[in-house]
Order: sequence, then C-alpha cells, then structure tokens
Amino acid sequence: MPLILRGIAALFVTVLLLFATQVRAADPQKFTVEQLDQMLAPIALFPDALLAQVLMATTYPKDVAEAANWALANRSLKGDDAVKAVQDKPWDPSVQSLVAFPQVLAMLSEKPEWVRDLGDAFLAQPGDVMDSVQFLRAKAKEAGNLSSNEQQIVTVEAAPPAPQTVVVNAPPPPTQIITIAPANPQVVFVPMYNPVQVFGPWWHPLFPPFFFPPAPVWGFGWNPVATAIWWGVGIGVTNALWGGVNWGRRDVNINVNRWNNINVNNRINSSNRNVNWNHNPGNRRGVPYRDNVTRDRVLQNNPGARQDFRGREDQRAQARATLSDRVGAENLDRDALRNIDRSQIPQRPPAGTGNNARDRAANVDRSQIQDRAGNIDRSQVQNRAANVDRGQIQNRAANVDRSQAQERAANVDRSQLQNRAANVDRSQAQERAANVDRSQLQNRAANADRSQLQNRNDSAARTNRDNALRGANDGRQTRQQIDRGNASQAAQRQAAQRQGAGDRQGNITRPAGGAGGAAQRLRN
Repeated sequence: MPLILRGIAALFVTVLLLFATQVRAADPQKFTVEQLDQMLAPIALFPDALLAQVLMATTYPKDVAEAANWALANRSLKGDDAVKAVQDKPWDPSVQSLVAFPQVLAMLSEKPEWVRDLGDAFLAQPGDVMDSVQFLRAKAKEAGNLSSNEQQIVTVEAAPPAPQTVVVNAPPPPTQIITIAPANPQVVFVPMYNPVQVFGPWWHPLFPPFFFPPAPVWGFGWNPVATAIWWGVGIGVTNALWGGVNWGRRDVNINVNRWNNINVNNRINSSNRNVNWNHNPGNRRGVPYRDNVTRDRVLQNNPGARQDFRGREDQRAQARATLSDRVGAENLDRDALRNIDRSQIPQRPPAGTGNNARDRAANVDRSQIQDRAGNIDRSQVQNRAANVDRGQIQNRAANVDRSQAQERAANVDRSQLQNRAANVDRSQAQERAANVDRSQLQNRAANADRSQLQNRNDSAARTNRDNALRGANDGRQTRQQIDRGNASQAAQRQAAQRQGAGDRQGNITRPAGGAGGAAQRLRN
C-alpha cells in the first residue's frame, strides 16, 4: 500500500506542475473595448498622419522615453529641424519624427505604462484600435466638438462593407469613417483636450479616459477653460509628417518620398508612393512583447531581425545565452554542457605526475626526517644540565643577610601603634554592640547550616595540614622557617624587655591584646 500511495502522490504532483506550467505559459487576454477606448481617448482626435506615427512609435517604448527627455532639454527645436538633429540617435524613425511635436512627447512621457500598452494593443489588435478611434471621433462629433476649422479639415465618409466573418462578442464595425487632416499640410496643430469635455459623459465608468495635461516645465501655456480643444501654436513641417492611415484595411502606411527626405540614414527603396508600415523587432531594444502570438508574428515577418527579442522570456534567454559560454557549476544551460568539447577542458593531472597533493605527500623523503632526529646530540643536552653550578644557587641563599630583617622588625615603633589603639573611642563601639539585635543574630545562627560549616572547617583543616607538610623534604624551606622562628623569638624578648621598663615607670597604658599581651604571656 505505501508504494501505491507514493505513486499516486507523485502523479498528483506531476499533474499540478504541468497545470502550473500551462498557466504560466498562457498569453494574457486581449485588450477589451473599455480598455481600448480608455487608452486611445487622448490621441483619437490627432490628424491621421500624426496618429499613425504615434501608434508606430509606441511599439518602441524605450525610444519614446529617451526622445521625450531629449525634447524637454531641446525645447527650442521643433519641426524638421528637430528631426534632423536626432538622426544620429539609435531610435526608430517613427520615434525620431515625434521630436518635431514636443506637445506629443510631453503627453507620452507622463505614463510609460500607457505607452507600452498602447503599442502592444496596436501590434496585437490593430483593427480593434482603429475601430476604437473611429468610435471616439463619432462621439466627439456628436457632442459638437469635432468639425473643420482653421486648424484642421474633418471629412466623413461611408464605411466600407463589413467583413463576412463575424466575431462573437465583438462591437459592430463603424458605419462611417471620419478622417482628420491639417488645414495647411505644412503647418500642423496638435489638439490638446480633456476627454471628458470633448466626448461627453463617459460611457465606461470603470475605465475613465486618460488625461495628460502638459506639465508647466514644457512652457506650452495652454488654457483648458477657453474651449473644449486648445490648439496652441502651429508647427511648421515639410517632411516630418510622413505617416498615413488606410481605414479600409485598418492599418497604417508610410509616404515614401517624405520619409526618404527626412530619414536619410534609413531610406526606403520602393517605387510605390505609399508602403505599409512593418514593425522592426530589432529596434525593440529588449522590451518583451505582451503575448507569444504577436512575438512569433513579428519575428516571422522579419526573419533577419535579432532573435533575442522574444516575449516575456527574453531577458532569461539572454542570461542563459551568457552563461552558456561558461564552463562550470554556475552554467544553467544543460544542453550547452552536453555539447561542450571536453577535450578542450583542462584535465586534472593523472596520479604519479607529482602535481597533486597525494603525490607530493608520497614523495616526501621520510628517511631524511629520521636521520635528522637520530643525529641530535643528546650528550650536549645532558652536559648542559650537568654543568649547572648548583653551588652558586646555594651560596646566594646562604648569603642572604637575615640580621637586616631582624633589625627592621626590632626597630618598629610600637608606641605609635599603642597610642592609636589607646585613642580608639570604645564608647561608640559599646553603643553599636548594645544596639545590635541579638535575636536576629540568634535566629540567623539557629538557621545556619552547620553541616556546611563543618565541611568547610574539615576542608580548611586538611588544607592547613597539606600546607604544613608541603615542602617538608625541602631543606631550604626548613632553614627559612627556623630563621623566621628565631627572629620572632628575639622580637618577643625585646618587646618583653620594653614592657617591663614601661611597667616600672607606670606611664604606658596598653590594650589587652597586641605585643604587650604576648610579652605578659611569656613572663607567665
């Protein structure tokens, strides 16, 4: 039974891992109509050519961020002059074209996530993006905020027939096509507006439209209260506006003549006036695509493009490619390890070549070590010990002048010590003793663990006995003890003599203890 249970558990874990892998590998859902209307609201009323170039540029979000910083630092340049000034930048031409319109880059710099989502939506769902633009334009026209004027020409045309294939849950295609073009092809006005004011009451309450008013640092000085749309100052262009929209196919195209006149480093070789725009994954600069379907499609359409721009796993693939060049435990690419030419890997030296630790230890000449130990002249060591002059050591001990020590002891002025003892205020000591609470002392004594005291006394007695017997066989120590005893007896005799003289005179009062007491005991 245990084996069966283990097998079932292993199978269950395997199924879970496979399911988790499939979930991780699944592409995200497409952008909804609500999300597309929200994203496209700020740019839906741009002229068609400018709208096309904005949609192209958002597929390169890193380039857009760098171009916005450049435009902010070079606000004095606009139009064709600004585009010519960035020809040496590694940006896609669609991004380079936007430096001609700093108002647009000011808007795109406010929300990088919006730029990336907008580009991903245009790559994956170009038809839905174009339908959303037409729907938003129809709402603005219905609200009375989209019409021809000095800045633009608005044209309404009948929409082409709907496709035969009907997509379930898809919004109906637009019934009309609204196009916007500059009133003067060489002067472009960028409309700036609040989507809530231009399109009327917003119809997606959970997805309010994005609105990015220009930051004051750009110096546009727009007035959002005057009208629903603020036009600002027109920008003179000749070739910087080269994009276009084919509403019938719902995609964007390029005016070849204008493109080649401004993008001299990226010319298009075509005899056609207009060509379809094709996303270049080589200019993606490592930014992963949102879904694998889009990634595979753009790479298939560009077989010569760099292959390291491959979806959300691109960064990991680059790391694995870097590690695959290494040989060692840190290499994460097992396939690369299998293909390694092991003949090129430095091999460990075989045993017996003298290049490893074991061979070095085996080659040690132990006979030399033994000979060194055998050649030590032990007689020299013994002679050094035998030649120690012990007589000098004994003479030093015998020459110690013990009389000096005895004289120092005899010369101690004991009268000063006696005077200090006589001056002690015994009344204070008696009062302290009288105030002692003897009941507490008795209780403490009664509660004392006498067994511990006895053990301590026994231990001390043993220690004293050991100390007394320690060095009994040492003649020098015995001699020192005898000398100390003689000096002590001499000192006691002298003290006794002084005490006798003092008693006869009757001038000295001694305490009960001390040297005087010792002399009295000797006389007795």
